Amino acid sequence: MNGLGGLNKSPNGVVIGLCQLKLPVVETPADLAAQTARVVELVGKARRNLATMDLIVFPEYALHGLSMDMNPAIMCRLDGPEVAAFKAACAQHRIWGCFSIMEFNPDGNPYNSGIIIDDTGELRLYYRKMHPWIPVEPWEPGDLGIPVIDGPKGAKLALIICHDGMFPEMARECAYKGAEIMIRTAGYTAPIRSSWQFTNQANAFQNLMVTANVCMCGSDGTFDSMGEAMIVNFDGSVIAHGTTGRADEIITAEVRPDLVREARINWGVENNIYQLGHRGYVAVKGGAQDCPYTFMQDMVAGQYRLPWEDQVVHKDGASCGFPAPTRAFGESARKAAE
Repeated sequence: MNGLGGLNKSPNGVVIGLCQLKLPVVETPADLAAQTARVVELVGKARRNLATMDLIVFPEYALHGLSMDMNPAIMCRLDGPEVAAFKAACAQHRIWGCFSIMEFNPDGNPYNSGIIIDDTGELRLYYRKMHPWIPVEPWEPGDLGIPVIDGPKGAKLALIICHDGMFPEMARECAYKGAEIMIRTAGYTAPIRSSWQFTNQANAFQNLMVTANVCMCGSDGTFDSMGEAMIVNFDGSVIAHGTTGRADEIITAEVRPDLVREARINWGVENNIYQLGHRGYVAVKGGAQDCPYTFMQDMVAGQYRLPWEDQVVHKDGASCGFPAPTRAFGESARKAAE
């Protein structure tokens, strides 16, 4: 069900809007200010568009476009004017909002960050992209884990960004920490359309979790983003899909976190998020609760290595014009602690 896009809202429903924002060109602080104003304007559009809407979601790169420009003059900070404008817009229009910023990092490359602000203007979720789309993206790998918060109507919300969603472990982590709705924001372009669609559905079905997913839309004169907003129910069925490629269109649907909870408790067959840690519970009491997966054990031990690792061609950003890095992950934090 989607309540006719949220027009008919049930007492337990959460209405989500996904804004297929037009892909901008942002090169200067003035461009950044203008794009911030455009996003704020669309927060107002979301409220006027649908009085029942609880949450409006903007794509990754909503402020900065796809240039991968790391110019400090156009990077954002949590206490900067862009985030302040988003907070004010959410409070003014009494709506939750999910936004994207490229965040200044004094110790290295900027972070690709996402935030969720509630309908009183308070920052409720702050996430740094864990898996930049390498070798194309230069962003620092996220170091905050995946937070899960109480969102509208008490729904458990998580946020991941773009390429994160290609790793099933990311969606599994969201669900394992209790998320009932996982937001995925992106700037993807047309070559990724098919994998975008089936991973959004797989992430939902494998974890009995609603996924709400949206890309930038339209052209900046170089790149063509695809829109492709998708709201997928916990059984993997698509309940809303932006197929027109129309920039600034807001795709909406009502989702039911209470039915997610019901399924997670009552499903037997295909309750995979539970069954992963309780293998074969018909045969053995409580199921096998070991960790038979070599890659998990090796990653925890810091020994993750593929059988073909030595043959992998791309191991830095040289193919996309970025210099080879010299810092190790977490190096700045370790030095600060010494």
